Amino acid sequence: MLAQMRVNWIILKTSVEERFFYRGDFAFATLVRFLPIVTQIFLWGAIYQVGTGHEQFSMNGYRYPDMVAYYLLAMVGRAFSSMPGLAGGIARDIRDGTIKKYLTQPVNMLSYLFWARVAHKLVYYAVAIGPFALVFWLCRDYFHVQPDAGRIAAFSLSLALAFLIGFLLEALIGLIAFWFLEVSSLLFVYMMVNYFLSGHMIPLDWLGRFGAWCQYLPFKYLAYFPAAILLEKVPDDALSLELGIACGWVAVLFVANQVAFSRGVRRYGAFGG
Repeated sequence: MLAQMRVNWIILKTSVEERFFYRGDFAFATLVRFLPIVTQIFLWGAIYQVGTGHEQFSMNGYRYPDMVAYYLLAMVGRAFSSMPGLAGGIARDIRDGTIKKYLTQPVNMLSYLFWARVAHKLVYYAVAIGPFALVFWLCRDYFHVQPDAGRIAAFSLSLALAFLIGFLLEALIGLIAFWFLEVSSLLFVYMMVNYFLSGHMIPLDWLGRFGAWCQYLPFKYLAYFPAAILLEKVPDDALSLELGIACGWVAVLFVANQVAFSRGVRRYGAFGG
């Protein structure tokens, strides 16, 4: 147990140092990701006709300030749950044979990738916390709900669950490469479905009956659910249940990853050099 914890710490420390080695490139890429936030706010401003006296009308229970607040909070959830390059990297390692290093060394591939991704998020937020704070301060007038300590704690927990679910979903897509060496098309479809069903594009309660079905999928915990907690779209009596369901999805996806990896290794053909 202690040996495994020491290995995990070394992986985390090394991955953090690696990202700080290219800190200029990493910081620039992080800051550029904030540009879509500005364009999205202007887009919703055009939809609600801000400046013409129509911005206070409501669409599906959301006024313009509500939509801006929702979008910013959903972006926080997506910042935790998005795993750029994870699935593609796993598929590439399987395809070119690099995965053999995980099979010949006492390091679990999924564990290594998990701690490497934790390091990525730590460095990302070390760089992004300033721009995030600035954006939220500039948009502070759009937040009309004052959450209590319980909802803030639930929001923090939901972000951790969003990270776990996002990691496990992407890793599972990458492990499909054990059976299909090329998964780029599948990954593209997954990204589109994820973008829509996670609530990143529009709130899930805008989708009517279809949105009700989406509530049973794990995608909503990637962006919609954290935002809905702080905006009090999730009733107090349902909050514990929803967090429990998210934990259940983490368990299901974890088992699915372990099964996919163990069975994939059995049929692995060791392609590449």
